[in-house]
Amino acid sequence: MVSKGFSRFTRLRPCLLQNKTGCSYVRRAFVSDLKGRQTIRPLDGVRVLDLTRVLAGPFATMILGDLGAEVTKVERPGLGDDTRTWGPPFVGEESAYFLSVNRNKKSIAVNLKDPKGAKLVKELARISDVLVENYLPGKLDEMGLGYKQLSEVAPQLIYCSITGYGQTGPQSHKPGYDSIASAASGMMHITGPEDGEPVRPGVAMTDLATGLYAQGAVMAGLLQRQKTGRGVHIDCNLLSSQVACLSHIAANYLNAGKEARRWGTAHESIVPYQVQGLSTR
Repeated sequence: MVSKGFSRFTRLRPCLLQNKTGCSYVRRAFVSDLKGRQTIRPLDGVRVLDLTRVLAGPFATMILGDLGAEVTKVERPGLGDDTRTWGPPFVGEESAYFLSVNRNKKSIAVNLKDPKGAKLVKELARISDVLVENYLPGKLDEMGLGYKQLSEVAPQLIYCSITGYGQTGPQSHKPGYDSIASAASGMMHITGPEDGEPVRPGVAMTDLATGLYAQGAVMAGLLQRQKTGRGVHIDCNLLSSQVACLSHIAANYLNAGKEARRWGTAHESIVPYQVQGLSTR
């Protein structure tokens, strides 16, 4: 059910749960003691359970970790996160890609399809403040780990779901990929040379934007919980996030009926803006 933690991550054992923190394998307990610290980060003492993989979700939880949260990443036994093998380049046995979005985390391997594994995650959720997941809608419900199920045993939980197209609607059952959402949202249509084909940005901007929106929503959820005493379900998806990032391009069409097109490095409203060839002499 639970296998040995992966390299480069602090090992975490089931005995880390409440009333079992005397385990010799634990390097740092879940509860953060803020006494005597000279610097307190914004999320010190906040516990995040990370059920995400690849980019958007891990990017969001990494930022929460950067801000001081204690992040426990749950991976599948054996292979772990898909991006562990996305290379070269590699740093030791880990891909640089994986390391770029998974710093400041602990890691455990849990088989969520095993009832014992699902039970362990539910117990971890009870003592967590935030849970972030990027499964297809309904998948975690089948394992007893959906929002409604966990909110009954952990009403304080900020539960953030990251999907391709949201929790409802005709596309909700489909997996989400950065390049597809980038194309469907119009991002690729406005990117590239004026007389050329649509171009995918050099990094997965749709995934990264979604991760930023998710991280911001989690922060807002934590603030709201201070007022209500209860958690909340956050529905964050790739398509909506990228459409929101179209900014003035979308506003031009919605308010003035102006169709977007590619401008290369130029700007339709600002001159000069484009890259110019200059001499260094």
